[in-house]
Amino acid sequence: MNQRNSGTIGFIGYGAMGSLMGRNLRKTGYGVCAYTPSGRKQDEETPVETSACRLAEKADILILCVPNDAAIFASAEGEDGFLIGARSNTLVINCSTISPEATDRLQQLAEKRGLRFVDAPMSGSTPEAEKGELVMLVGASEQDLAAAAPVLDAIGKLTIHAGDVGAGTRLKLVINGIMGATLNVIAEAVGYGLDSGLNRDMLYDALSQVAVISPHHKRKLGAAQQGDFSPQFPTRLMSKDMGLLISAARSTHSFCPAIAVADQALALSGKRHANDDYSALLGAIEKSVVKHDSR
Repeated sequence: MNQRNSGTIGFIGYGAMGSLMGRNLRKTGYGVCAYTPSGRKQDEETPVETSACRLAEKADILILCVPNDAAIFASAEGEDGFLIGARSNTLVINCSTISPEATDRLQQLAEKRGLRFVDAPMSGSTPEAEKGELVMLVGASEQDLAAAAPVLDAIGKLTIHAGDVGAGTRLKLVINGIMGATLNVIAEAVGYGLDSGLNRDMLYDALSQVAVISPHHKRKLGAAQQGDFSPQFPTRLMSKDMGLLISAARSTHSFCPAIAVADQALALSGKRHANDDYSALLGAIEKSVVKHDSR
């Protein structure tokens, strides 16, 4: 982060991820302000505007970081939406994970207002956001990608140009589908191991050492071993993303039975663990394990 940037970045949505991204952008010289539907402030350094429209009037670049399709359009449209307030040629970078259909519609709305649009969901959660080590999955024209590059470089360690607008969204669904389905497989296997009488700590320690478990999932296993499901990626958001993928896969007639099972498992886990980390699925399966007498 050696380069110095100028201008004001307006965040629409400034929660756990957005506030960490904002901190890293501020370090490179950008000014940062935000609009949050709740009106809540994450820190004292970031002024919060009363509407997305007022935010857009002040911002040179807009970053969208909201939970779902509905939140995107609630902040975009209407008299208080950012589409009304943004100046012509403003760069809009959507870091939210939304449906491919919503991405296409948002691009069309932005272009009608003379705005530039970059589809840039991110791979990584709060630890990566804090360190500025997100992987940015971008759908954009070459020209718009170049304009967004200083922002993307400040919040991420790598930018993958997946193709035109929409490609970033589709790539994000692929990645999160792998992440969620793999966690479900691990949880099922852990459940069998415990049901079969394996020592719990031995099992978790063994899985932390073998190559078949990714570094991401080793981190989740380590937290589950300690019973720590502090939200780095809440179950409600992972479950939402799995649902988006299932819907998108249906539209392309793709064969995704393992992802469908994981979608159902995470939806069930979400009933009790909506705001816990999605790895709480491991804890939920552990609670169903048959108790063995010590031998």
